[in-house]
Amino acid sequence: MKNCGIFRSSDRSTTCQTKGGRITPAGFSGYLRPFSVLAVMAIGVLCVSATIVYAADSSLPSLSINLAQKDDPDGVVPAIKIVALMTVLSVAPAILLMMTSFTRILIVLSFVRQALGTMSMPPNQVLVGLSLFLTAFTMSPVIDALSERAVTPFLAKAITQDQALGEAAGPVRKFMLAETRESDIGLFYTISKREQPKSAKDVPFTVLVPAFMISELKTAFQIGFLIYIPFLVIDMVISAILMALGMMMLPPTIVSLPFKLVLFVLVDGWSLIVGSIVKSFHTFG
Repeated sequence: MKNCGIFRSSDRSTTCQTKGGRITPAGFSGYLRPFSVLAVMAIGVLCVSATIVYAADSSLPSLSINLAQKDDPDGVVPAIKIVALMTVLSVAPAILLMMTSFTRILIVLSFVRQALGTMSMPPNQVLVGLSLFLTAFTMSPVIDALSERAVTPFLAKAITQDQALGEAAGPVRKFMLAETRESDIGLFYTISKREQPKSAKDVPFTVLVPAFMISELKTAFQIGFLIYIPFLVIDMVISAILMALGMMMLPPTIVSLPFKLVLFVLVDGWSLIVGSIVKSFHTFG
């Protein structure tokens, strides 16, 4: 039997009894005391957390869906509007791609990266982020017109919802028509066998949106072709030099990459590319 001082409380050492090198049951009280304190503290923290969560949940708003039948049509209209709004929000990315300058900007920037041969530099997140900000910049006149003619009067309850939608369609239609080729619009009229419109205002969005997309793709590929030419010349020159030196096993792209990067930096390539893209739109052309 011997005394082993392990845990101290106040100025006394907690003793434990050992017998044959083992701690007897009487000696476990010294070991269990700190763990019991920790257990009490943990239970207290859990109780406080549960109280906070319950208080937070009790103040949160609830959302319920009622599928009961209604005889009054006015009670169904708000639900239909909510469903329509949720549907529009779900296709918002597609609307951003189809009815703005985002498509042309992103494709041109992707062509620049491929022409440089830098594989994944800049990364996709950077290209998409830059395209979004350039889209907001190029579409700023349209956004200002939407805010002035549709959003602000509607929030001030000066016009109805239908009038706001009609006013909002005007600036968007004007932007898309200015960037769309007549041949692309005529293509969809020919496919659908519709009567030719008397003016640009008579072109429906079901025809204007796909025609606008085709025009944007064609313009983006034309710009991409022009971007490829100087970098292609560098690749051909480097390849001819390597073949003349007998270094046919050395990939020309590895040697030409530093020269393309130097050329791109010296001519301030990003400023030229971004400036050319923005000026290609009629809003800043």
